[in-house]
Amino acid sequence: MKKIISLLGVLVIAAASVAQEKPTEKPADKPVPEPQVFTTVQTVKINGVTHTLKARAGTMLLKDENNEPIALHGFTAYFKEDGPSRRPIIFAYNGGPGSSSYWLHMGVMGPKRIVVNDPGYTKAAPYQLVNNDYSILDMADVVMMDPIGTGLSVPVGKAEGKDFWGVDQDIRAISLFIIQFLKQYDRLQSPKYILGESYGTFRNAGVMNYLLDRGFALNGVVMVSAVFDLRTLTFPPNDDMPYIVHFPTYAATAWYHNKLVNKNPNLMAFLDEVRKFTEEEYMPALFKGDRLTQAQKTQLAGRLNQYTGVSTDYWLKADFRVKAGEFFNELLRNEGMTVGRLDSRFVGINERLINQSGTTDPQSDAISPAFTAGFLDYFHRDLGVDKKLNYKTSAYASPGFKWDWSHAGNMQWNTQSAINTGIDMAEAMNKDPNVKVLIMNGIYDLATVFYGVEHSISHLGLRPEIKKNIIMTYYEAGHMMYTHGPSLQKFKQDLAAFVRETSQ
Repeated sequence: MKKIISLLGVLVIAAASVAQEKPTEKPADKPVPEPQVFTTVQTVKINGVTHTLKARAGTMLLKDENNEPIALHGFTAYFKEDGPSRRPIIFAYNGGPGSSSYWLHMGVMGPKRIVVNDPGYTKAAPYQLVNNDYSILDMADVVMMDPIGTGLSVPVGKAEGKDFWGVDQDIRAISLFIIQFLKQYDRLQSPKYILGESYGTFRNAGVMNYLLDRGFALNGVVMVSAVFDLRTLTFPPNDDMPYIVHFPTYAATAWYHNKLVNKNPNLMAFLDEVRKFTEEEYMPALFKGDRLTQAQKTQLAGRLNQYTGVSTDYWLKADFRVKAGEFFNELLRNEGMTVGRLDSRFVGINERLINQSGTTDPQSDAISPAFTAGFLDYFHRDLGVDKKLNYKTSAYASPGFKWDWSHAGNMQWNTQSAINTGIDMAEAMNKDPNVKVLIMNGIYDLATVFYGVEHSISHLGLRPEIKKNIIMTYYEAGHMMYTHGPSLQKFKQDLAAFVRETSQ
């Protein structure tokens, strides 16, 4: 080992001597690969009418503000007609951060969709790929975007992954793609929409403000399973808020799994009751901390048991603060089962009953193989994308992937401890009082809880005439509500009404 180290030292000294003798040569720029687009004709039948679409799947050369190439940005676009058009156009993406757009693509937005056994486990291939009766393609063109490091999207030129992997870096890159795509395909006069799921909604709030500041006003913004304030998800130390906003979804999950005594048969009425309890009893009790008397603790534990089916003893031991992962495991522990994070209607085997928190997500386990294999088959076979090109479903397969969570929008508050792009959304809505926002909430979503969204919206400080531009809809399903048949139908109805109203 010492010899190896000595040898390395000699090589370093020698290299330094050579460097002193010869002028340093500037490394040659990496060649920028050419973008590739594969074009096919697709059809979709909606309400008995067949629509013919030109599909483009591949990459677009993305440039920075100085016209320098920075990425090959992957996308799949469905157009009803070529050339200038005033038909609405929707740019759609999933979240993660680090997820490609194939979930939305094959779940609800594209001309075909994957059929899964909701809320059970979908069997292995062959998977069922069917006409998507509930696509928005009868009313709008759709561009599915894959952020850098996902899909076919890769940095080029002098750019590196870190230039795209962060809250603000991602907002900039997504916005640059939208601006350049609109120009390249003559869609500047089209009614414009962005639709994001999960982290995609966190992104949306920043993108709508970024675009507006550069002269690109949106007709509408669609938030699917939203999060704006990361505190609602992360359970920071000594912060009661995430426990409070999760509680109604715990209660809804217990309601669904019949863990409640004297269950109210009306889910929405039950949730109104839970909201009232949360605000008037649970929240004030948590604020008091250890100043609660033993009698007050006993009474509160009984009320929490009443709404969740989780034992009073468990609530007492948890000091009334149960994290989402702990709830997954506890609700059905006695049956040897665990509930889903993305959709708590899904149930899976609890492999280790003594665990405090869940170790797997039954919903993800149940549907991921169908979506992954089904999409890749469609992507290469139906859309004709060269099979030599590797589509990454996740950026976590990219070397060096690490997310920068700092956000300039929070600097006015002199804090980076609670990243919140709701600030950006409020700013955009105040600067453009015409833009509308549709927020689609899954009642059984324990990944981005609906009460957390309600809390965020009610704390944006919007004037009443601006706040009325935010439309909230609810679905009796989870994070990917479109896997549930009735919710899929409602999703299309709500989105269609939103596009119809805002594109005039």
